[in-house]
Amino acid sequence: MKTYNLYKFLKEELKNGSNDLVTRTSGQAIRERIERVIAQEEDGTIVALDFSKIGIVDYSCADEVVAKLMSRLLSGEYGDKYITLTGLNENQKENIEVALERKDLAIMAEMRDEKKILLGSLNNYLKETLNLILKKGKISAKDLSEIMKLEANTSGTRLLNLYKKRLVKRTDEMVNGGKVWVYEKI
Repeated sequence: MKTYNLYKFLKEELKNGSNDLVTRTSGQAIRERIERVIAQEEDGTIVALDFSKIGIVDYSCADEVVAKLMSRLLSGEYGDKYITLTGLNENQKENIEVALERKDLAIMAEMRDEKKILLGSLNNYLKETLNLILKKGKISAKDLSEIMKLEANTSGTRLLNLYKKRLVKRTDEMVNGGKVWVYEKI
């Protein structure tokens, strides 16, 4: 995991002395900076955006930074990478969540108390599957089928959908002489 301090980006990009992420214009400058560093990372990298030294995050900035980043990540603009948020407080969480929900997006996040949460919108059966992965650490479609009593194609589809939404990481592992996709928490 590669962690980037958004406060550092804010100081370097905006030079206004504030620790708040407010206005769409500010959000665009920060997002463009994040995009430049993401481009440097190798495929498979988990990029953590650290909000712990940031004060207020308003809706327009949350939309510009988090929702647009996720939308572009899902469209393949950044390659096979993952984005997560860390160091969030309750107020930041609220505006980021609204921005994500309005675009039907979701992201994994960690609050300042280190509690891992899902922000944004995700249907219940995918939430249930994600919670199982968070509990177990990683899982294959076969394991998911057995645990949740699902058809093999159903469990495979659920896992693939979580991967496509970049909420879990996918790797291939050798099992009994054959390759198997394994999905693990970010």
